[in-house]
Amino acid sequence: MPVWLREHSWRQTGSAVYLSLPVRGVRVTPANIFCTDQYLKVSIPPFLFEAILYAPIDETNSTAKIGNGIIFFTLCKKEEAMWDSLTIENDNKEKLQYLRENAVLKAHEKAKEETEAKKVTKQEHKKYALEATMKLEEAERKRIEDLKEKERQKVTKELELWKKKQEDAEKHKRVQEGGELHQDVEQLKERKKEKMNKTRILNEGTSETRLKPTKGHGSYSMFSENLKEEQLPAPRSTATIKINFTSRVFPTALRESRVAEEEEWLHKQAEARRVINADLSDLEDLEEEEKNPDWLKDKGNKMFATGNYLAAVNAYNLAVRLNNKLPLLYLNRAACHLKLRNLHKAIEDSSKALELLTPPVPDNENARVKAYVRRGTAFCQLELYTEGLQDYEAALKIDPKNRTIEKDAEKIRHLIQGTPPDS
Repeated sequence: MPVWLREHSWRQTGSAVYLSLPVRGVRVTPANIFCTDQYLKVSIPPFLFEAILYAPIDETNSTAKIGNGIIFFTLCKKEEAMWDSLTIENDNKEKLQYLRENAVLKAHEKAKEETEAKKVTKQEHKKYALEATMKLEEAERKRIEDLKEKERQKVTKELELWKKKQEDAEKHKRVQEGGELHQDVEQLKERKKEKMNKTRILNEGTSETRLKPTKGHGSYSMFSENLKEEQLPAPRSTATIKINFTSRVFPTALRESRVAEEEEWLHKQAEARRVINADLSDLEDLEEEEKNPDWLKDKGNKMFATGNYLAAVNAYNLAVRLNNKLPLLYLNRAACHLKLRNLHKAIEDSSKALELLTPPVPDNENARVKAYVRRGTAFCQLELYTEGLQDYEAALKIDPKNRTIEKDAEKIRHLIQGTPPDS
């Protein structure tokens, strides 16, 4: 049963209430204080202070200072008025329980709204970063396309200029060849005329003279070069051409392979090797047995048995770095965190163990029961009794014959209802 703190002093103004609560001899943290608009609670096991305030306050602007064994609250009123008392004077337990539960529900709703708001803000930031990245990539793509277009235009212009020069050269060559051909035709006509004149003179001199073709040097001067035998080039020598192909990682032929899946697999393998090398770069000095997660788990269990919880946590941490798929590592580390009062870390490790203990099968029933109980214990020590009861009931569904878990669940129900447990 909790020990109620009755000793306190308070004073007020029209806009604020100042409450002084002595808590000498105990260590107080902000996690021990719970405050809503009409409900104030300070829980430092086994001590408990609870107050249902006379009127609503602005919990956002209200403050609490811890020091010298005193918690000094400055509670800002929502409406300026003088209170008749600090708390509501009402002996109706049902109404007080309703106000208490309503305050807890409001706190949960507010925390949920803040979580959703943070989630929306995070999504907006991601969206903005993605849009900015896309804009940068689009600008870079446009710049590259502009450079390509400029180079394309430059090459096209140079090619057109070269073609024009070639056409001009061909035209000039044809003009020169045409002039030379015209001169050759004129010379041929003159020589043919001279030949005809000589033949007529010979025919006139004697009728018996047999006409013989003249073999003048210039008779076939126009075709003399064309009649020469064309000089053919010598045959080319033989040679061997070597062709090299890029080797494939997979033995399957490219036409039968699935390139996208193979590239994704290679990328995952490379990423896994990179992560392993990055994580284990500082573990090169360890002994070979110290790189075995099972050996480290056994070492952590021995440390836990001797009460050296910090050493056990260090052993489990190193084992998790070597293999983060063993649920027992997280489950045992959660037990160490419970002993060290690292309650949030105990909840995280128990949740991770439950995540790895899927699907639920008979072989992992014992481990799942331990995970639910340890997480429920951490919730209860944080005074989140509703969440703790849910975990204990989940453990009872797996192991309904466990009387210890059933008794603890019954105690939590009485704490939630505000009634003393059965003797």
